[in-house]
Amino acid sequence: MNDQESHKPVTVSAKIPEALYAELALRIPEGERSDFIREAIIEKLEKTPRPQKILELERRIKKLESDLSEIKRSVSDLDILTFSEGKANPHAFCVDSVDRKIVDHLIHYKGATTPELAEALGLNRWLILNRLRRIQTSSKRQLGKEIIVYYAGRRLGKVKAWWLVEDLVGEER
Repeated sequence: MNDQESHKPVTVSAKIPEALYAELALRIPEGERSDFIREAIIEKLEKTPRPQKILELERRIKKLESDLSEIKRSVSDLDILTFSEGKANPHAFCVDSVDRKIVDHLIHYKGATTPELAEALGLNRWLILNRLRRIQTSSKRQLGKEIIVYYAGRRLGKVKAWWLVEDLVGEER
C-alpha cells in the first residue's frame, strides 16, 4: 500500500444517541464535526494498545517468570539461599527436579495430598508418594527429625495429606 492510499478518506457511519448528537451539534460547528470525530477516534486509538503488542508483553512476562524460576532453582541447588538460624533448607533433601517441584508445592501450599500433588505436577501419584517418603527418611536421618510428615486426620481442610514441619523449615532471608 502506498502512502497516498493510506491517507485516502473512507466514510464511516455510526449510530449515537440523540442527546449525544445534540451535544455535538451544539458544541462543534457543522463544517468541523468530521474533523472532530476523526481526531477523537485517533486519540482513543493511540491510548488503546495493539493486540499484538499485548501478546508480545505476555510472552515476555512468561519468559521472565520462567527465567526467575530457573534462577531460584539454581540458587537453591547451590544452597546459596540462607535460612533462619536453627532452620533447615527443605531443598537440601531433594535429589532432582521432581523432588524440588514437590517441595516447592508443599512450601507454597503448606501441605497437599498425594493426588493433589500428582495432578498439580502432572506425575504418577506412586512416584510422588515414594519421593515424599524418601525426603522424609532422608531428613530424619540427617536432621534427626522429619521435615515433612504425613497426617491422616483433617487439617486445614485436607484429609490424609503431607505437611511441612514449619518449626524445622526456615524462611528465606
